[in-house]
Amino acid sequence: MDKFTQKYFDAFMADIIARNPGEKEFHQAVREVAASVAPYIVEHPHLMDLKVLERIAEPERIIIFRVPWMDDNGEVRVNRGFRVQCSSVIGPYKGGIRFHASVNLSIMKFLAFEQTFKNALTTLPMGGAKGGSDFNPRGKSDAEVMRFCQSFMTELFRHIGQDTDVPAGDIGVGGREIGYLFGQYRRLRDEFTGTLTGKGLNWGGSRLRPEATGYGLCYFATEMLATRGQSFEGKTVVVSGAGNVAQYAAQKAMRLGAKVVTLSDSDGYIYDPDGLDEDKMAYVFELKNIYRGRIKEYAAKYPTAKYFPGEKPWKTPCDIALPCATQNEIDEAGARALIAGGCQCVAEGANMPSTPEAIQVFQDAGILYSPGKASNAGGVATSGLEMSQNSVRQHWTREEVDAHLHRIMSDIHAACVKYGKEPDGTVNYVKGANLAGFIKVADAMVDQGLV
Repeated sequence: MDKFTQKYFDAFMADIIARNPGEKEFHQAVREVAASVAPYIVEHPHLMDLKVLERIAEPERIIIFRVPWMDDNGEVRVNRGFRVQCSSVIGPYKGGIRFHASVNLSIMKFLAFEQTFKNALTTLPMGGAKGGSDFNPRGKSDAEVMRFCQSFMTELFRHIGQDTDVPAGDIGVGGREIGYLFGQYRRLRDEFTGTLTGKGLNWGGSRLRPEATGYGLCYFATEMLATRGQSFEGKTVVVSGAGNVAQYAAQKAMRLGAKVVTLSDSDGYIYDPDGLDEDKMAYVFELKNIYRGRIKEYAAKYPTAKYFPGEKPWKTPCDIALPCATQNEIDEAGARALIAGGCQCVAEGANMPSTPEAIQVFQDAGILYSPGKASNAGGVATSGLEMSQNSVRQHWTREEVDAHLHRIMSDIHAACVKYGKEPDGTVNYVKGANLAGFIKVADAMVDQGLV
Protein backbone atom coordinates (compact mmCIF):
# COMPACT_ATOMS: atom_id res chain seq x y z
CA MET A 1 0.00 0.00 0.00
CA ASP A 2 1.11 3.59 -0.58
CA LYS A 3 1.10 6.00 2.36
CA PHE A 4 -2.34 7.45 1.67
CA THR A 5 -3.94 4.00 1.28
CA GLN A 6 -2.22 2.77 4.43
CA LYS A 7 -3.51 5.80 6.33
CA TYR A 8 -7.06 5.13 5.10
CA PHE A 9 -6.77 1.43 6.03
CA ASP A 10 -5.31 2.14 9.48
CA ALA A 11 -8.00 4.72 10.29
CA PHE A 12 -10.75 2.39 9.09
CA MET A 13 -9.50 -0.55 11.20
CA ALA A 14 -8.96 1.64 14.26
CA ASP A 15 -12.61 2.70 14.04
CA ILE A 16 -13.80 -0.90 13.57
CA ILE A 17 -11.88 -2.05 16.65
CA ALA A 18 -13.05 0.91 18.75
CA ARG A 19 -16.70 0.38 17.78
CA ASN A 20 -16.59 -3.39 18.20
CA PRO A 21 -14.30 -4.04 21.18
CA GLY A 22 -13.19 -7.59 21.89
CA GLU A 23 -14.69 -9.05 18.70
CA LYS A 24 -11.48 -10.62 17.42
CA GLU A 25 -13.04 -12.89 14.79
CA PHE A 26 -14.99 -9.97 13.33
CA HIS A 27 -11.86 -7.78 13.33
CA GLN A 28 -9.96 -10.55 11.51
CA ALA A 29 -12.58 -10.95 8.80
CA VAL A 30 -12.92 -7.22 8.21
CA ARG A 31 -9.15 -6.66 8.17
CA GLU A 32 -8.66 -9.30 5.45
CA VAL A 33 -11.27 -7.75 3.18
CA ALA A 34 -10.21 -4.17 3.89
CA ALA A 35 -6.58 -4.92 3.05
CA SER A 36 -7.65 -6.23 -0.36
CA VAL A 37 -10.12 -3.50 -1.28
CA ALA A 38 -8.50 -0.38 0.23
CA PRO A 39 -6.40 0.36 -2.89
CA TYR A 40 -9.53 0.05 -5.08
CA ILE A 41 -11.48 2.39 -2.78
CA VAL A 42 -8.71 4.98 -2.86
CA GLU A 43 -8.70 4.81 -6.67
CA HIS A 44 -12.48 5.43 -6.61
CA PRO A 45 -12.82 8.27 -4.08
CA HIS A 46 -16.63 8.41 -4.32
CA LEU A 47 -16.59 5.09 -2.41
CA MET A 48 -14.65 6.82 0.36
CA ASP A 49 -17.03 9.79 0.36
CA LEU A 50 -20.05 7.50 0.58
CA LYS A 51 -18.41 5.41 3.35
CA VAL A 52 -19.27 2.22 1.46
CA LEU A 53 -16.91 -0.13 3.31
CA GLU A 54 -17.87 1.43 6.64
CA ARG A 55 -21.54 0.77 5.85
CA ILE A 56 -20.93 -2.84 4.80
CA ALA A 57 -19.03 -3.48 8.04
CA GLU A 58 -21.97 -2.17 10.10
CA PRO A 59 -24.76 -4.79 9.92
CA GLU A 60 -28.15 -3.51 8.83
CA ARG A 61 -29.72 -5.29 11.78
CA ILE A 62 -28.67 -7.48 14.71
CA ILE A 63 -31.23 -9.53 16.61
CA ILE A 64 -30.21 -11.10 19.95
CA PHE A 65 -32.79 -13.05 21.91
CA ARG A 66 -33.40 -15.46 24.77
CA VAL A 67 -34.10 -19.13 23.97
CA PRO A 68 -35.69 -20.96 26.93
CA TRP A 69 -36.34 -24.70 26.63
CA MET A 70 -36.81 -27.77 28.81
CA ASP A 71 -34.53 -30.81 28.80
CA ASP A 72 -35.64 -34.43 29.21
CA ASN A 73 -35.23 -34.21 32.99
CA GLY A 74 -37.71 -31.36 33.23
CA GLU A 75 -34.97 -28.79 33.91
CA VAL A 76 -35.34 -25.36 32.33
CA ARG A 77 -32.37 -24.30 30.20
CA VAL A 78 -31.66 -20.87 28.70
CA ASN A 79 -29.52 -20.18 25.65
CA ARG A 80 -28.87 -17.10 23.56
CA GLY A 81 -29.98 -16.74 19.95
CA PHE A 82 -28.57 -14.49 17.24
CA ARG A 83 -29.38 -13.30 13.74
CA VAL A 84 -26.99 -10.82 12.13
CA GLN A 85 -28.46 -9.36 8.94
CA CYS A 86 -25.44 -7.74 7.33
CA SER A 87 -26.54 -6.67 3.84
CA SER A 88 -29.66 -6.98 1.69
CA VAL A 89 -28.44 -4.73 -1.13
CA ILE A 90 -28.40 -7.47 -3.80
CA GLY A 91 -31.16 -9.72 -2.47
CA PRO A 92 -32.85 -11.16 0.63
CA TYR A 93 -30.53 -11.92 3.53
CA LYS A 94 -29.12 -15.43 3.13
CA GLY A 95 -26.90 -17.42 5.46
CA GLY A 96 -26.78 -20.37 7.78
CA ILE A 97 -27.73 -21.03 11.39
CA ARG A 98 -25.00 -22.46 13.64
CA PHE A 99 -25.63 -24.33 16.91
CA HIS A 100 -22.37 -24.65 18.84
CA ALA A 101 -21.11 -23.76 22.31
CA SER A 102 -18.58 -21.32 20.80
CA VAL A 103 -21.22 -19.11 19.17
CA ASN A 104 -21.04 -15.47 20.21
CA LEU A 105 -21.69 -12.07 18.66
CA SER A 106 -18.18 -11.74 17.21
CA ILE A 107 -18.43 -15.07 15.38
CA MET A 108 -21.92 -14.28 14.10
CA LYS A 109 -20.79 -10.89 12.77
CA PHE A 110 -17.70 -12.30 11.08
CA LEU A 111 -19.75 -15.02 9.41
CA ALA A 112 -22.43 -12.57 8.22
CA PHE A 113 -19.75 -10.21 6.87
CA GLU A 114 -18.04 -13.07 5.01
CA GLN A 115 -21.41 -14.33 3.75
CA THR A 116 -22.15 -10.98 2.12
CA PHE A 117 -19.14 -11.30 -0.22
CA LYS A 118 -19.51 -15.03 -0.70
CA ASN A 119 -23.10 -14.63 -1.84
CA ALA A 120 -22.13 -11.79 -4.15
CA LEU A 121 -19.53 -14.07 -5.76
CA THR A 122 -22.19 -16.64 -6.69
CA THR A 123 -23.87 -13.98 -8.94
CA LEU A 124 -27.22 -15.06 -7.43
CA PRO A 125 -29.52 -12.39 -5.88
CA MET A 126 -28.72 -13.04 -2.22
CA GLY A 127 -27.66 -10.73 0.59
CA GLY A 128 -25.58 -11.78 3.59
CA ALA A 129 -26.63 -12.91 7.07
CA LYS A 130 -25.77 -15.47 9.72
CA GLY A 131 -27.45 -16.75 12.85
CA GLY A 132 -27.22 -19.31 15.57
CA SER A 133 -27.05 -20.09 19.25
CA ASP A 134 -24.61 -21.24 21.91
CA PHE A 135 -26.77 -24.37 22.21
CA ASN A 136 -24.77 -27.54 21.52
CA PRO A 137 -26.85 -30.38 20.03
CA ARG A 138 -24.10 -32.91 20.80
CA GLY A 139 -25.38 -35.41 23.33
CA LYS A 140 -28.94 -34.10 23.23
CA SER A 141 -31.91 -36.32 22.46
CA ASP A 142 -34.09 -35.74 19.41
CA ALA A 143 -36.85 -34.47 21.72
CA GLU A 144 -34.51 -31.95 23.34
CA VAL A 145 -33.26 -30.71 19.96
CA MET A 146 -36.85 -30.38 18.77
CA ARG A 147 -37.91 -28.36 21.82
CA PHE A 148 -34.91 -26.08 21.46
CA CYS A 149 -35.49 -25.54 17.72
CA GLN A 150 -39.14 -24.73 18.30
CA SER A 151 -38.27 -22.17 20.98
CA PHE A 152 -35.54 -20.66 18.77
CA MET A 153 -37.90 -20.30 15.81
CA THR A 154 -40.67 -18.86 17.99
CA GLU A 155 -38.61 -15.67 18.12
CA LEU A 156 -36.73 -15.88 14.82
CA PHE A 157 -39.86 -16.24 12.67
CA ARG A 158 -40.66 -12.54 13.19
CA HIS A 159 -37.47 -11.53 11.39
CA ILE A 160 -37.30 -13.89 8.37
CA GLY A 161 -39.29 -14.70 5.24
CA GLN A 162 -38.75 -15.83 1.64
CA ASP A 163 -38.35 -12.22 0.45
CA THR A 164 -36.64 -10.97 3.64
CA ASP A 165 -34.20 -13.51 5.09
CA VAL A 166 -33.74 -17.17 4.17
CA PRO A 167 -31.66 -19.13 6.72
CA ALA A 168 -29.98 -22.47 6.07
CA GLY A 169 -27.93 -24.98 8.05
CA ASP A 170 -24.37 -24.72 9.34
CA ILE A 171 -22.31 -26.39 12.07
CA GLY A 172 -24.70 -28.24 14.39
CA VAL A 173 -27.69 -27.63 12.13
CA GLY A 174 -28.36 -30.43 9.68
CA GLY A 175 -31.45 -32.01 8.18
CA ARG A 176 -32.95 -32.87 11.57
CA GLU A 177 -32.66 -29.32 12.89
CA ILE A 178 -33.86 -27.72 9.64
CA GLY A 179 -36.91 -29.97 9.78
CA TYR A 180 -37.83 -28.89 13.31
CA LEU A 181 -37.17 -25.22 12.51
CA PHE A 182 -39.23 -25.30 9.34
CA GLY A 183 -42.09 -27.15 11.01
CA GLN A 184 -42.34 -24.49 13.71
CA TYR A 185 -42.08 -21.67 11.15
CA ARG A 186 -44.88 -23.20 9.08
CA ARG A 187 -47.02 -23.59 12.20
CA LEU A 188 -46.50 -20.00 13.34
CA ARG A 189 -46.91 -18.35 9.95
CA ASP A 190 -49.59 -20.72 8.61
CA GLU A 191 -47.84 -20.80 5.25
CA PHE A 192 -45.60 -23.11 3.25
CA THR A 193 -42.86 -21.04 1.65
CA GLY A 194 -39.19 -21.44 0.82
CA THR A 195 -38.08 -19.53 3.90
CA LEU A 196 -35.43 -22.05 4.93
CA THR A 197 -33.11 -24.03 2.68
CA GLY A 198 -31.60 -27.44 3.26
CA LYS A 199 -35.11 -28.86 3.50
CA GLY A 200 -35.93 -32.53 2.91
CA LEU A 201 -36.57 -33.56 -0.69
CA ASN A 202 -40.15 -34.51 0.17
CA TRP A 203 -40.97 -31.00 1.38
CA GLY A 204 -39.26 -28.48 -0.85
CA GLY A 205 -35.57 -29.36 -0.70
CA SER A 206 -33.16 -29.49 -3.60
CA ARG A 207 -31.29 -32.46 -4.91
CA LEU A 208 -27.54 -32.27 -4.25
CA ARG A 209 -27.95 -29.76 -1.40
CA PRO A 210 -26.18 -31.95 1.21
CA GLU A 211 -23.30 -32.55 -1.19
CA ALA A 212 -23.06 -29.01 -2.55
CA THR A 213 -20.43 -27.38 -0.34
CA GLY A 214 -18.03 -30.32 -0.47
CA TYR A 215 -18.56 -30.96 -4.18
CA GLY A 216 -18.29 -27.26 -4.99
CA LEU A 217 -15.05 -27.07 -3.01
CA CYS A 218 -13.54 -29.79 -5.18
CA TYR A 219 -14.84 -28.18 -8.38
CA PHE A 220 -13.13 -24.94 -7.34
CA ALA A 221 -9.91 -26.74 -6.38
CA THR A 222 -9.97 -28.49 -9.76
CA GLU A 223 -9.99 -25.09 -11.47
CA MET A 224 -7.11 -23.92 -9.26
CA LEU A 225 -5.03 -27.01 -9.99
CA ALA A 226 -5.69 -26.67 -13.72
CA THR A 227 -3.92 -23.27 -13.72
CA ARG A 228 -0.74 -25.27 -13.06
CA GLY A 229 -1.56 -28.20 -15.31
CA GLN A 230 -2.53 -30.46 -12.41
CA SER A 231 -5.61 -32.32 -11.15
CA PHE A 232 -6.77 -34.46 -8.21
CA GLU A 233 -5.67 -37.63 -10.00
CA GLY A 234 -3.04 -39.46 -7.96
CA LYS A 235 -2.82 -36.77 -5.28
CA THR A 236 -2.84 -37.36 -1.52
CA VAL A 237 -5.48 -35.25 0.21
CA VAL A 238 -5.81 -34.24 3.87
CA VAL A 239 -9.34 -33.30 4.97
CA SER A 240 -10.26 -31.84 8.36
CA GLY A 241 -13.71 -32.21 9.82
CA ALA A 242 -16.13 -35.10 9.53
CA GLY A 243 -19.40 -33.26 9.07
CA ASN A 244 -21.38 -32.53 5.96
CA VAL A 245 -18.73 -30.49 4.11
CA ALA A 246 -15.84 -32.79 4.96
CA GLN A 247 -17.78 -35.93 4.06
CA TYR A 248 -18.69 -34.83 0.57
CA ALA A 249 -15.38 -33.10 -0.10
CA ALA A 250 -13.65 -36.38 0.73
CA GLN A 251 -16.08 -38.33 -1.42
CA LYS A 252 -15.70 -36.05 -4.45
CA ALA A 253 -11.88 -35.86 -4.12
CA MET A 254 -11.77 -39.64 -3.96
CA ARG A 255 -13.97 -39.95 -7.06
CA LEU A 256 -11.69 -37.48 -8.87
CA GLY A 257 -8.82 -39.91 -8.39
CA ALA A 258 -7.24 -38.69 -5.14
CA LYS A 259 -6.33 -40.65 -2.02
CA VAL A 260 -7.99 -39.08 1.04
CA VAL A 261 -6.11 -40.07 4.19
CA THR A 262 -7.57 -38.04 7.10
CA LEU A 263 -10.80 -36.91 8.73
CA SER A 264 -11.18 -35.19 12.08
CA ASP A 265 -13.51 -33.83 14.73
CA SER A 266 -13.04 -31.65 17.81
CA ASP A 267 -11.49 -34.56 19.73
CA GLY A 268 -8.76 -35.54 17.23
CA TYR A 269 -8.13 -36.98 13.77
CA ILE A 270 -7.73 -40.32 12.04
CA TYR A 271 -5.02 -41.16 9.52
CA ASP A 272 -5.71 -44.01 7.12
CA PRO A 273 -2.61 -44.72 5.00
CA ASP A 274 -4.66 -46.93 2.66
CA GLY A 275 -7.02 -44.04 1.91
CA LEU A 276 -10.79 -43.91 2.07
CA ASP A 277 -12.94 -45.87 -0.38
CA GLU A 278 -16.67 -46.10 -1.05
CA ASP A 279 -17.27 -48.65 1.72
CA LYS A 280 -15.33 -46.61 4.27
CA MET A 281 -17.19 -43.46 3.26
CA ALA A 282 -20.50 -45.29 3.69
CA TYR A 283 -19.40 -46.15 7.24
CA VAL A 284 -18.49 -42.49 7.94
CA PHE A 285 -21.89 -41.31 6.67
CA GLU A 286 -23.62 -43.80 8.95
CA LEU A 287 -21.38 -43.05 11.93
CA LYS A 288 -21.76 -39.26 11.75
CA ASN A 289 -25.22 -38.75 10.26
CA ILE A 290 -27.22 -41.56 11.86
CA TYR A 291 -25.44 -42.54 15.08
CA ARG A 292 -23.78 -39.12 15.63
CA GLY A 293 -20.62 -40.89 16.75
CA ARG A 294 -17.03 -39.66 17.03
CA ILE A 295 -14.36 -40.07 14.37
CA LYS A 296 -12.15 -42.18 16.69
CA GLU A 297 -14.61 -45.02 16.08
CA TYR A 298 -13.30 -45.19 12.50
CA ALA A 299 -9.91 -46.37 13.80
CA ALA A 300 -11.62 -49.09 15.82
CA LYS A 301 -13.48 -50.23 12.71
CA TYR A 302 -10.45 -50.15 10.40
CA PRO A 303 -7.28 -51.30 12.23
CA THR A 304 -4.93 -49.95 9.53
CA ALA A 305 -6.04 -46.43 10.55
CA LYS A 306 -4.51 -44.60 13.50
CA TYR A 307 -6.26 -42.12 15.78
CA PHE A 308 -4.48 -39.02 17.10
CA PRO A 309 -6.42 -37.59 20.06
CA GLY A 310 -6.30 -33.83 20.63
CA GLU A 311 -4.40 -33.16 17.39
CA LYS A 312 -5.08 -31.69 13.96
CA PRO A 313 -4.08 -33.40 10.71
CA TRP A 314 -1.73 -30.76 9.28
CA LYS A 315 1.49 -32.70 9.96
CA THR A 316 0.31 -35.41 7.58
CA PRO A 317 2.27 -35.33 4.27
CA CYS A 318 -0.06 -34.42 1.42
CA ASP A 319 -0.42 -32.70 -1.94
CA ILE A 320 -3.75 -31.01 -1.21
CA ALA A 321 -5.35 -29.83 2.05
CA LEU A 322 -9.08 -29.21 2.39
CA PRO A 323 -9.81 -27.63 5.81
CA CYS A 324 -13.53 -28.24 6.38
CA ALA A 325 -13.99 -27.94 10.15
CA THR A 326 -14.14 -24.45 11.67
CA GLN A 327 -12.55 -21.01 11.88
CA ASN A 328 -8.83 -20.59 12.64
CA GLU A 329 -8.10 -24.32 12.66
CA ILE A 330 -4.82 -23.78 10.76
CA ASP A 331 -2.38 -21.55 12.61
CA GLU A 332 1.13 -20.57 11.52
CA ALA A 333 2.65 -23.80 12.85
CA GLY A 334 0.02 -25.86 11.05
CA ALA A 335 0.65 -23.99 7.80
CA ARG A 336 4.39 -24.54 8.07
CA ALA A 337 3.79 -28.24 8.74
CA LEU A 338 1.68 -28.48 5.59
CA ILE A 339 4.37 -26.81 3.49
CA ALA A 340 7.03 -29.08 5.00
CA GLY A 341 4.86 -32.07 4.14
CA GLY A 342 4.74 -31.17 0.45
CA CYS A 343 1.33 -29.51 0.26
CA GLN A 344 0.84 -27.56 -2.98
CA CYS A 345 -2.80 -26.53 -2.70
CA VAL A 346 -5.02 -25.40 0.20
CA ALA A 347 -8.70 -24.85 -0.62
CA GLU A 348 -10.90 -23.82 2.29
CA GLY A 349 -14.16 -25.67 2.86
CA ALA A 350 -14.84 -24.01 6.22
CA ASN A 351 -15.32 -20.31 6.93
CA MET A 352 -11.99 -18.58 7.68
CA PRO A 353 -10.20 -21.78 8.80
CA SER A 354 -6.74 -20.21 8.32
CA THR A 355 -5.32 -17.53 10.59
CA PRO A 356 -3.73 -14.46 8.94
CA GLU A 357 -0.30 -15.83 9.85
CA ALA A 358 -1.12 -19.15 8.14
CA ILE A 359 -2.33 -17.37 5.01
CA GLN A 360 0.93 -15.42 4.87
CA VAL A 361 2.89 -18.70 5.06
CA PHE A 362 0.90 -20.13 2.15
CA GLN A 363 1.34 -17.02 0.04
CA ASP A 364 5.05 -16.70 0.80
CA ALA A 365 5.52 -20.34 -0.23
CA GLY A 366 3.79 -19.66 -3.55
CA ILE A 367 1.31 -22.52 -3.24
CA LEU A 368 -2.29 -22.40 -4.45
CA TYR A 369 -4.50 -21.02 -1.68
CA SER A 370 -8.17 -20.01 -1.80
CA PRO A 371 -10.28 -18.42 0.96
CA GLY A 372 -13.56 -20.00 2.01
CA LYS A 373 -15.69 -17.16 0.66
CA ALA A 374 -14.71 -18.37 -2.81
CA SER A 375 -14.09 -22.10 -2.55
CA ASN A 376 -16.90 -23.07 -0.16
CA ALA A 377 -19.59 -20.99 -1.88
CA GLY A 378 -21.15 -24.08 -3.45
CA GLY A 379 -23.39 -24.64 -0.44
CA VAL A 380 -25.04 -21.24 -0.48
CA ALA A 381 -25.12 -21.33 -4.28
CA THR A 382 -27.20 -24.49 -4.17
CA SER A 383 -29.34 -22.97 -1.41
CA GLY A 384 -30.00 -20.17 -3.92
CA LEU A 385 -30.96 -22.80 -6.49
CA GLU A 386 -33.32 -24.31 -3.90
CA MET A 387 -34.91 -20.89 -3.48
CA SER A 388 -35.39 -20.68 -7.26
CA GLN A 389 -37.02 -24.09 -7.36
CA ASN A 390 -39.32 -23.17 -4.48
CA SER A 391 -40.34 -19.96 -6.27
CA VAL A 392 -41.46 -21.83 -9.38
CA ARG A 393 -42.58 -24.91 -7.39
CA GLN A 394 -40.40 -27.30 -9.34
CA HIS A 395 -37.80 -29.96 -8.59
CA TRP A 396 -34.76 -30.02 -10.84
CA THR A 397 -32.89 -33.25 -11.51
CA ARG A 398 -29.62 -34.03 -9.78
CA GLU A 399 -27.84 -33.53 -13.10
CA GLU A 400 -29.40 -30.08 -13.60
CA VAL A 401 -28.39 -28.92 -10.11
CA ASP A 402 -24.89 -30.33 -10.48
CA ALA A 403 -24.44 -28.55 -13.82
CA HIS A 404 -25.54 -25.24 -12.26
CA LEU A 405 -23.20 -25.81 -9.29
CA HIS A 406 -20.24 -26.64 -11.52
CA ARG A 407 -20.86 -23.55 -13.65
CA ILE A 408 -21.17 -21.26 -10.61
CA MET A 409 -17.91 -22.53 -9.10
CA SER A 410 -16.14 -22.08 -12.45
CA ASP A 411 -17.51 -18.55 -12.69
CA ILE A 412 -16.34 -17.73 -9.16
CA HIS A 413 -12.88 -19.00 -10.05
CA ALA A 414 -12.85 -16.87 -13.20
CA ALA A 415 -13.81 -13.79 -11.14
CA CYS A 416 -10.98 -14.51 -8.68
CA VAL A 417 -8.52 -14.78 -11.57
CA LYS A 418 -9.83 -11.56 -13.14
CA TYR A 419 -9.36 -9.48 -10.00
CA GLY A 420 -6.52 -11.41 -8.38
CA LYS A 421 -3.99 -11.94 -11.16
CA GLU A 422 -0.59 -10.55 -10.21
CA PRO A 423 2.02 -9.10 -12.61
CA ASP A 424 4.05 -12.33 -12.41
CA GLY A 425 1.05 -14.35 -13.63
CA THR A 426 0.16 -15.95 -10.29
CA VAL A 427 -3.31 -15.56 -8.82
CA ASN A 428 -3.90 -14.03 -5.39
CA TYR A 429 -7.24 -15.69 -4.65
CA VAL A 430 -7.73 -13.68 -1.45
CA LYS A 431 -7.51 -10.38 -3.28
CA GLY A 432 -9.50 -11.69 -6.24
CA ALA A 433 -12.39 -13.00 -4.14
CA ASN A 434 -12.55 -9.93 -1.93
CA LEU A 435 -12.46 -7.48 -4.82
CA ALA A 436 -14.97 -9.35 -6.97
CA GLY A 437 -17.48 -9.59 -4.13
CA PHE A 438 -16.90 -6.05 -2.89
CA ILE A 439 -17.33 -4.40 -6.28
CA LYS A 440 -20.72 -6.03 -6.83
CA VAL A 441 -21.97 -5.03 -3.38
CA ALA A 442 -20.46 -1.54 -3.53
CA ASP A 443 -21.93 -0.75 -6.96
CA ALA A 444 -25.39 -1.80 -5.77
CA MET A 445 -25.06 0.38 -2.67
CA VAL A 446 -24.11 3.41 -4.76
CA ASP A 447 -27.05 2.80 -7.10
CA GLN A 448 -29.57 2.56 -4.25
CA GLY A 449 -28.55 5.66 -2.34
CA LEU A 450 -27.83 6.29 1.31
CA VAL A 451 -29.96 3.59 2.97
